[in-house]
Amino acid sequence: MTPEVDAPGWVAAVPLDQLRRRKRARVEVGGRALALFLVGERVFALDDTCVHKGRSLAKGSLWRGKVVCPGHQWMFDPETGRAEGRDDCQPVHEVRVIDGVVHVNPGPRS
Repeated sequence: MTPEVDAPGWVAAVPLDQLRRRKRARVEVGGRALALFLVGERVFALDDTCVHKGRSLAKGSLWRGKVVCPGHQWMFDPETGRAEGRDDCQPVHEVRVIDGVVHVNPGPRS
């Protein structure tokens, strides 16, 4: 699905059904690469490039509700972006699901 702007600041990124299959997806939103993750019934969006070694988080995995980077297995809280046991923080983005489509705000949440 090609992302489309649906309201000021929000971009339609991917159908929720597509995210349900793999639990993760990489999308380009507003010129930014984002990694989407489905944890339970909640969708989270983080910058795709890991703050540690620059690896794609969308190529990583989910373990016990945490996003695991494929590079050095750093674990991130998908809601806050905080790296477990470290001071580093991965930028996160607001997400909403409307009519079965995941929408993302391309600007990182402060």
